[in-house]
Amino acid sequence: MDEYLLLKLIHILSSTLLFGTGLGTAFHGWMANRTGSLAARRVVNRNVVLADWLFTTPAVVVQPVTGVWLAQIAGFPLSSGWLVAAMLLYVLVGACWVPVVFIQVEMRRIADRTPDGEALPPQYFRLSRWWFGLGWPAFIGVIVIYWLMVAKPEIAF
Repeated sequence: MDEYLLLKLIHILSSTLLFGTGLGTAFHGWMANRTGSLAARRVVNRNVVLADWLFTTPAVVVQPVTGVWLAQIAGFPLSSGWLVAAMLLYVLVGACWVPVVFIQVEMRRIADRTPDGEALPPQYFRLSRWWFGLGWPAFIGVIVIYWLMVAKPEIAF
């Protein structure tokens, strides 16, 4: 396998891992919060934070490294409109994801410290709304990035 195909495979697998982990943790977090069960929230919040460190964070690093490398090998100028749009969207997605990481950690902390039988404080639900709200632009941004990578449309900036 040549360098380009190996990098492309790594890039595609890491983007799949990034998207799949994000979608999976979002679904489980949302469903756990809908149950009203403190025990479910504790377990899922712990696992969501763990999944972000184990899967999402490495993929977040691998994506731009392999993406720029692939563009250079393929001869795509980094100033190509579709690449610039993808990079800007990646920054937007990251701007949503970074606060979500801190929100998830805080939600986990609150759930872990809430005694059994007691209601979660209002702060937990505020954080949960922010977590859910920030997920949407990130999700849509990643979908558009996928489209840009496949279609490579001519975009002028």
